[in-house]
Amino acid sequence: MAISKVVMPKLSEAMESGKIIKWLKREGDRVQGGDILAEVETDKADVEMEAFGAGVLRKILVPAGEKAPVGTLIAVIAEPADDISALLASAPTAVAAEAGAAGSASARNDTRSAPPAAPVPAAAPAAAPPRPTVVSPPAPTTPAVSVAVPAATGRVKASPLAKKIAAQSGVDLRLLQGSGPGGRIIRRDVEAASQRGPGPMPAVGVPAVEGPEYEDRPLTQIRAAIARQMPLSKAPVPHFYVTSEVAMDRAWALREELHALEGQPKISVNDLVVRACALTLLRHPGVNASFQGASIRVYHRAHIGIAVALEDGLITPVLRDCQAKSLAQIAVEARDLAERARTRKLRVSEISGATFSISNLGMFDVAEFSAIINPPEGAILAVGSVRRVPVVEDAGLGVGRRMMLTLSCDHRVMDGAMGARFLQDLKRLLEEPLRLLV
Repeated sequence: MAISKVVMPKLSEAMESGKIIKWLKREGDRVQGGDILAEVETDKADVEMEAFGAGVLRKILVPAGEKAPVGTLIAVIAEPADDISALLASAPTAVAAEAGAAGSASARNDTRSAPPAAPVPAAAPAAAPPRPTVVSPPAPTTPAVSVAVPAATGRVKASPLAKKIAAQSGVDLRLLQGSGPGGRIIRRDVEAASQRGPGPMPAVGVPAVEGPEYEDRPLTQIRAAIARQMPLSKAPVPHFYVTSEVAMDRAWALREELHALEGQPKISVNDLVVRACALTLLRHPGVNASFQGASIRVYHRAHIGIAVALEDGLITPVLRDCQAKSLAQIAVEARDLAERARTRKLRVSEISGATFSISNLGMFDVAEFSAIINPPEGAILAVGSVRRVPVVEDAGLGVGRRMMLTLSCDHRVMDGAMGARFLQDLKRLLEEPLRLLV
């Protein structure tokens, strides 16, 4: 039986390393090809890692909770009689040191067949995970300021005449130091203050903010991937943008009619846009394309990435073959992808391979925005909210539902006219929504 090397898989275009969430098999367990060995956290989702060989899980090289670069040997599957010492010797140093003692059982995790070990000093505690760097505000260095304001007793000692003059001249008695008996404010104090004019504003008592001034939080896998990937798009990819306003009155009415049908899934505005984009991309393959250095790859199927906002970043699960799916299919599958994206339960095939993407911020009442292309895709569509706005019609001024669409284009892949023609046909489809049903 051949020895199977289990390496950290590359599960997305931008993935450079993965973190073992947990091993679902233990050293010494027999596995078959296709068995789920472990759960891996990538830059986009938590995915299940399958075994590609059969045998016994002889050695786990990267324990749960640790990260490893893509391609790193993380486990070995072999039969008990196979000699894996040479393979383990080529593994990281910490593991190679155990190679000689590594038989069919693990010296690290599996002690079921190992002899009793001699007492050893207690191991040093494992390195704690990175914690947010907390920075406390510097100690206040500003010297105390003496303000000529009486103690905050709520009562100002002033003669009735002084109060009357102060009210007439707009003098704030709380800012005056009285020259009368016992510091009492009298007439001449008010008159002198009135002649001096308004003084500096008194210090306002702002309550102190307790706690650290700020904290540095370690990047999550998703946020780190976005930080790496987006500069690779915005800087070297020459973006240009085309924007169009779409009359959504008929699409909105169609959506409400579909909602009234019993037993049918709810159709969202985004579902209508996805369906319309898929049909339009078939007519404009130059937009359904990506830059490949020496060539432009044109796709003949519409795999559309749908941006989903998570608490720690953004992910774009891919809805495949949208050109061949009905509105109802798109609605059901899009919701399923979005829900599993939020619970980080997407499969590898669902987070890569998009030929075009859609980012919709309409639910946040965003009227219009421009999205950044996700390389190597050639374009992305930004969708705003459907708004009721005044519109000029043949009969005069009326009220209509309008939505702004902005297409971000890679100028290496297409020109402005190509993007504009795509957007023009997309707008026509949404304004004649019955075409989305055929």
